[in-house]
Formats: sequence, structure tokens, C-alpha cells
Amino acid sequence: MSKYREAVHISFNDASKLGPVQDGDLAISVFSHGTMEAEFYAPDKIDSQSPHSKDEIYFVARGKGEFFNGKERIKISPGSLIFVPAGTVHRFENFSKDLAVWVIFYGPDGGE
Repeated sequence: MSKYREAVHISFNDASKLGPVQDGDLAISVFSHGTMEAEFYAPDKIDSQSPHSKDEIYFVARGKGEFFNGKERIKISPGSLIFVPAGTVHRFENFSKDLAVWVIFYGPDGGE
């Protein structure tokens, strides 16, 4: 049974003010529920992330650039949705200074 009995809303503006990012992390944790964790990610010049143990979804909220999915580069802009299976090499490249994305991790380690 869910511990939340009503909808939760977190605005982009509120999430962007939650920083700074803690040492060892690349993103700011915004909300979690069960296996799901929502984060706010705004890389600075270089996206140095490595593959994650859970499946993830990115929603581009601001900025533009390219997303490398381990095989090819895809142009991204506000409104883009990107799914990345657990363990996949990926990163943002050639992105604008204002790039900011919502990141949703979910499911078991190793992916669904």
C-alpha cells in the first residue's frame, strides 16, 4: 500500500533551487516512492555519468544538445523523453549551458 494518499507536485523552479549537488552525486534527489526516485540533473560543461544499475527515463525540461545512447547521438530539446535501460553507456554531449533534465530511476537493480 502506498504511503502517499495524495498527488505530489514539485515545480521545475523549486527543484532547481534544491542544490548544490552533494559530493559524489551528479544530480539532486527530489522525490522517491517505492523503487522510483526522481532527480534534477543539470550537467556543468561535461556529463561524466556512468551506466546506472536501474532503468531510467529522462525528460528534458530546459536547454538543448545531443544524447549519446551508447551507439548514436540524438538531438534533444525541451520535451524530449529518453529511456535508458540499466547498464547502458550514455551521456549528454554538446549541450547548452542551461540544460536541465528530470531523471526518473525505477525498478530493480539490473532493470526490468
